[in-house]
Amino acid sequence: MYTLSRRGFLAASAGAIAAAQMPRLAFAQTDSPVTLSAATRTLDINGRAATVFGLAGPGGQGLVLDPGQMFRVDLKNDLDVATIIHWHGQIPPNAQDGVPDMPMPLLAPGETRSYDFEARPGTHWMHSHVPIQEMQLLAAPLIVRTQEDLAADRQEVVMFLHDFSFKSPEEVLAEISGGYGAGHAAAAEASPRQGVPMEGLGGMPGMGHGGMGHGAMGGMAMGNMPGMGGMMDMGGMAMDLNDYNWDAYLANDRTLSDPEVVRVERGGRIRLRVINAAAATVFWIDTGAAEARLVAVDGHAVQPIAGSRFGLAMGQRLDIEIDLPNEGGAWPIIALREGARERTGLILATQGAEVRRLDAVAESEAPAFDTDLAQEARLVALNALPDRPVDRSQMLMLGGSMQPYLWTINGAVWGQHQPITARSGERVVLSFHNMSMMAHPMHLHGHVFQVVGLNGRRVTGALRDTVHVPPMSRVDVALDAGEAARWMLHCHHMPHLASGMMTEFAVTASV
Repeated sequence: MYTLSRRGFLAASAGAIAAAQMPRLAFAQTDSPVTLSAATRTLDINGRAATVFGLAGPGGQGLVLDPGQMFRVDLKNDLDVATIIHWHGQIPPNAQDGVPDMPMPLLAPGETRSYDFEARPGTHWMHSHVPIQEMQLLAAPLIVRTQEDLAADRQEVVMFLHDFSFKSPEEVLAEISGGYGAGHAAAAEASPRQGVPMEGLGGMPGMGHGGMGHGAMGGMAMGNMPGMGGMMDMGGMAMDLNDYNWDAYLANDRTLSDPEVVRVERGGRIRLRVINAAAATVFWIDTGAAEARLVAVDGHAVQPIAGSRFGLAMGQRLDIEIDLPNEGGAWPIIALREGARERTGLILATQGAEVRRLDAVAESEAPAFDTDLAQEARLVALNALPDRPVDRSQMLMLGGSMQPYLWTINGAVWGQHQPITARSGERVVLSFHNMSMMAHPMHLHGHVFQVVGLNGRRVTGALRDTVHVPPMSRVDVALDAGEAARWMLHCHHMPHLASGMMTEFAVTASV
């Protein structure tokens, strides 16, 4: 169970939560590194065994760091394939960022690599930067607590979301792409590099060099692809919400047929940390009858927003505070797949409360997420970037099509891209202009940015590292360019990334 203790309450219920998997706060300030192992594990998914990957720390899947604790980690590769882990939401030295060959190579099977940098507080996560491995669940929570978290005296609960297929990632990508570039899937499977998105992405499943040159406006007419679901009309054009129907949707490695039940107190105060680690699924988080407030996104505090339903795209995180009534009961926290009826979740329940079984399919489809950027427009950073003149502005056109299945930044795929450039210390505004009919969660490595424009309207928005850009929309973000290095900038929809939707933010040293 992904949960952290509050005032010893859960310690008293140790027998009921012996299967806990969320890492405990066991490794306080120490100079000794924490060992993290990339390894295989077996899940029971709707009564069927599934072998997946994972990242095991001292107390289970993932890591929890205490306030002020350095990120000192020995990463061991116990897999039989090479891998590398990206610390999503952290800003390590570029050499420790966890992208293949930029500049460090993959870890060979049996190899251990050490990491040592200052951890940034908040709700973050870590995952392989090899798309087919992330699709095999090689990901885990990375929570860095603050002194304020300790003083708040709230029970902390992590909700880690995945989409899952019993098919191999290569098969899934081949189905999604409708066979486009399917020959490369076999090459990727045979390659010791496992289709790593470097050096032209030649080995990536669904990534070929034929059909390049599709501009940002290409392919607005969406074809019906195998396994595709969730179409929505948008001004006479068909917007595609989901291009694959997965076998299961997981919250903390479980489905609603056997959900995690988190024991809570009457009148309990909860901080729910939601992480969307799915490969290609946007979720709505519905707290139902539980009174809730959104207090942080991507690990950064926002002015609290009261509500019972908040959405998040792939790679994004939400911190939601929940105040339970002073009575016994059970409160389901549901993650709804956008544009569809499938759902997953966990249940908050007091000792002895009746926990009713929930259907994994809702009665009606959940709406599309934030097509008008209404949720994003409500977010206001509590600690905004300092106001200063903009030194450099860059437009990034997001484009692509379903047939052929190809997704681009400024009309190019990785390997044919032109880097986005800046000098260290410059204030930079990046404008993501999505001219395709799918949304793109855009993630920038090595930086925190602030949302400053939504469809041409200036805002003082949230601090983030991953921003959801709906179809036919524009989102502007501001940042201060960091370490002089090559930093990845890509869509966090894994099939989009696998088909080339990545570029680099190339920062050079100031003169």
